[in-house]
Amino acid sequence: MGDVVRPSPQAGGAPCSPPGEAVPGEPPVGPGVRPPPVSGSLGPPAGLPQGEEVWRKGSSVMARRALKLASLAAATSGIYLYGNKFLDPNDFGVVRVGRAIATTAVITYDYLTSLRSVPYGSEEYDFLKSQVHLRSAERLRELCCANRGTFIKVGQHLGALDYLLPEEYTRTLKVLHSQAPQSTRQEIEQVIREDLGKEIKELFMSFEDTPLGAASLAQVHKAVLQDGRTVAVKIQHPKVQAQSSKDILLMEVLLLVVKQIFPDFEFMWLVEEAKKNLPLELDFLNEGRNAEKVAHMLRNFDFLKVPRIYWELSTRRVLLMEFMEGGQVNDRAYMERNGIDVNEISRNLGKLYSEMIFVNGFVHCDPHPGNVLVKKCPASGKAHIILLDHGLYQVLSESFRMDYCRLWQALIKADMKRVQKYSRRLGAGDLYPLFACMLTARSWESVNRGIDRSPVSASEDVEIRSNAAAYLPQITQLLNNVPRQMLLLLKTNDLLRGIESALHTRASASSFLNMSRCCIRAVSTYQRSKSHSLYRRVQISLTEGLSLWQINLYELFLWLKGSRLGNWVIALLSWMHHSTY
Repeated sequence: MGDVVRPSPQAGGAPCSPPGEAVPGEPPVGPGVRPPPVSGSLGPPAGLPQGEEVWRKGSSVMARRALKLASLAAATSGIYLYGNKFLDPNDFGVVRVGRAIATTAVITYDYLTSLRSVPYGSEEYDFLKSQVHLRSAERLRELCCANRGTFIKVGQHLGALDYLLPEEYTRTLKVLHSQAPQSTRQEIEQVIREDLGKEIKELFMSFEDTPLGAASLAQVHKAVLQDGRTVAVKIQHPKVQAQSSKDILLMEVLLLVVKQIFPDFEFMWLVEEAKKNLPLELDFLNEGRNAEKVAHMLRNFDFLKVPRIYWELSTRRVLLMEFMEGGQVNDRAYMERNGIDVNEISRNLGKLYSEMIFVNGFVHCDPHPGNVLVKKCPASGKAHIILLDHGLYQVLSESFRMDYCRLWQALIKADMKRVQKYSRRLGAGDLYPLFACMLTARSWESVNRGIDRSPVSASEDVEIRSNAAAYLPQITQLLNNVPRQMLLLLKTNDLLRGIESALHTRASASSFLNMSRCCIRAVSTYQRSKSHSLYRRVQISLTEGLSLWQINLYELFLWLKGSRLGNWVIALLSWMHHSTY
């Protein structure tokens, strides 16, 4: 349900606390908490010089009392107004803008000065650069927590780019998934009243005040309708809509300024993506339509469950869905406790996304673990994958999808000429080796050898992550040059790899075989649609069938090789071979 996750802070990150929170034991501060201005001059009454000292003491006591009363009244008013969200500092553009400018200035100054006197490429340089990355990432996280809304959304996006950004950034910004702000009960009631025209108690038999999870744009509550149906109610934070366009403009200006100082800094793609995608994510009716479309599109997968949408009670800011629950897809311990086959889940998730990307070109682009749940069906004993949060989808053009299919076919076959050809067609230019490594999250040596030949080793993983920092200028240049459709696919790839890593199923041969099947089907379907000859269409279908049969045969071989029966057959054949000679 968006990046909706349970609001429990994780280690390594500071929680996002409401700004302006009072500190126990200290006097309140803020607008209005100051002595009232005094005009004119007050002195002792004329003709009573002998009582001057007495008068001064008395007036001092009175002044202190007046000051206390004024301070108390101002503080009480301030607390009341703040409690009712009339004086939330984040409502003032000058506060949000000032905070963003200050953070950008501090980060820029740190990079300019900290590495100036250290030889480039030395161990000291690498160490100091890592420290600057970490300090900057922490400042960026604090800015996102303070400004909330769009800032958290963009921070979460950066935190998902595991193999594209320095680890200091991705590790620090990942905690934003669990530190999104919560709207108050009053704000929730206001949104429901404005959009549905009724009070919560009129619509629901029960409504849980504590959200199931809170995200950057919305939060989700469990409720029971008057007819007894249990639903999940997704409600948009009331101020996000008004602030989002201003926040994006602010980010665009700041990134342009930073680029003037650091010419290699190429992150304008981030703002362009936010401009395009945020309005769609803020329209919950669009999210409902996406959910229904993907459920229909993948109806042949009986393991996939998508919550039903209740349109009669849904608006642009309120979405009512069928309530579904389960464990997060990266929770291996949950699966083991509930008798769910981890490898089966990983295979089925790969099937889903291969079908979406290569065959349909309609891709759910936020497979964050909080949005992908698993549950064992008590009746059938089958494990279901529950796909939530359908606000962010990427629609791939036919030409892009075909080039992407053929590139992955070349990567799986280790056909370097075709890897170069289709990488260039997708905008990589001379940086095609780096592009191949970014797509597969493998070293160039592994890409040349064949990405399905061996799993990722710990040393290779460390190498990839360190290269993300070493080649940051080239990576940002690539991200700026590739088609915009590629950006969300890279994020999706990284999120899926994170799930596979958590389940210890990464880079299994079965995932590449599923991708190969989908690529073959997609290319064959495209070729048939462009052919006007019956003979040619039959030829394409026969070639497709043969290729799929070869993959099935290879999969059977791998299964036999890994099974007891297979080992017994191999041992028997080996014995027969030796006994012959």
